[in-house]
Amino acid sequence: MSETVKDTVIRIIAEQAVMDVSDVTPESTLDDLGIDSLGLVECIFAIEEAFDIQVPFNANEPSESDFDISSVAAIIKAVEGLVAEQAA
Repeated sequence: MSETVKDTVIRIIAEQAVMDVSDVTPESTLDDLGIDSLGLVECIFAIEEAFDIQVPFNANEPSESDFDISSVAAIIKAVEGLVAEQAA
């Protein structure tokens, strides 16, 4: 059985945070998980590679980005939207 978008995003974030997947909840923020700006960029690259999508995120101006990184759930929702757009 293949991973869902949610499972894949959580796995990528857990790897970046050097945590167990079970420690990453949808309510977690990247700050909660100890992921800094470099870690965020690495997560974005890993997500782009895993789903073959282009994430609209500007690391220099994160607040100007259309990609919501406020929580793990927000990231999952944004990635699901990008994956759905790609499939359409």
